[in-house]
Amino acid sequence: MIMPATNALPLAAGIGLRAPHYREVLEKLPQLSWVEVHNENFFGGGAPLHTLLKVREHYPVSLHGVGMGLASTSPLDQRHLSSLRHLCDDVQPMAVSEHLCWNSADGMVINDLLPFPYTREALVHVARRVDQVQERLGRQLLVENLSSYLSFSHSEMTEGEFLAELTRRTGCGILFDVENLYVNMRNLGVDADAFIRAIPPEAVKEYHLAGYSVRDGCLVDTHNHPVYPEVWELYEAVLQHIGPRPTLIEWDTDIPELAVLMGEAAKAQQRLEKLEVCLAEQ
Repeated sequence: MIMPATNALPLAAGIGLRAPHYREVLEKLPQLSWVEVHNENFFGGGAPLHTLLKVREHYPVSLHGVGMGLASTSPLDQRHLSSLRHLCDDVQPMAVSEHLCWNSADGMVINDLLPFPYTREALVHVARRVDQVQERLGRQLLVENLSSYLSFSHSEMTEGEFLAELTRRTGCGILFDVENLYVNMRNLGVDADAFIRAIPPEAVKEYHLAGYSVRDGCLVDTHNHPVYPEVWELYEAVLQHIGPRPTLIEWDTDIPELAVLMGEAAKAQQRLEKLEVCLAEQ
């Protein structure tokens, strides 16, 4: 079942809102275009959900999931889906997103975002699960490209081609994580230009930007640094090809002062506005 698009995030740069900044945001109400939070942190209700609802009074909110395991072969966790549906009903988010990965097998849940081979069989399986999620939520789901540290020799298509076909079959949208693409380009030799060309521009509803770490020569998607110049450069190339979209700065560990996050968002905002000016002049 193809769901109508429900994404209505401002065409601006936002930040990932994490617990260390809750109080400051609510007390000072800084100029934030929008914020994104991790779904699972609010499934238990209580004080976290109360805080999020207060934030929602002042800012558009996007819900970003890390635990659904869209590509897992275990049945979809109905309790997880039910909790997400209730959270959507309470928060009325402007977008809901999830990673394209697997995280469970034989009843065991793995706290990681794991890659899988991009085969026709996997496409049928993931499309069926995306349909189930969108039907349960009653809204479009955005699916995020994954940072990966290995590739599968028996993949039958690239990740970009897989995502493109998934959007055609299900009507889901794409959360294009630019830093993840850069990590895969450096670690696995992924052709970034081919990935960008494969993605239907109209399916892209949001961008993510973050900073990686380097461990033994491998780039690791740790979200604990400012956005590196080479990722900004790739972001600009993506903007030129796909166009301006709501853009999020992610920072999940070694979280800095709120002003640092807002400064990173301002850099993305400048690039969005520059492109919009150029488009208006054409």
